[in-house]
Amino acid sequence: VQLQASGGGLVQPGGSLRLSCAASGFTVDYYAIGWFRQAPGKEREGISCINSSDNSTYSARSVEGRFTTSVDNAKNTMYLQMNSLKPEDTAVYYCGTAPFICPLPIETTPFNTWGQGTLVTVSS
Repeated sequence: VQLQASGGGLVQPGGSLRLSCAASGFTVDYYAIGWFRQAPGKEREGISCINSSDNSTYSARSVEGRFTTSVDNAKNTMYLQMNSLKPEDTAVYYCGTAPFICPLPIETTPFNTWGQGTLVTVSS
């Protein structure tokens, strides 16, 4: 059971990135897939979540309207499309899975499988 996150990098303010999270050893059907980020010196923050059973999505206010999460069940892969990036979006981004449905607010507690994290740096 493994999640592999990828797609991070350096981007200028206002730019875009798409993160991927590939699952192996299990299928993401009927799981909630969450995206979290952790900036230096700060706690891990839940920013987006999708229920793979019905594709309902939830976003934190800090990213609402800029970030979109999706899941490709056939590829067993989840995505986080990040647009209009800001310097304050700089962080290590993690994907995780939780049983059944997204917790609201999006918090780490029910997530029991995590990817390794991918660094996103927004800077000119």
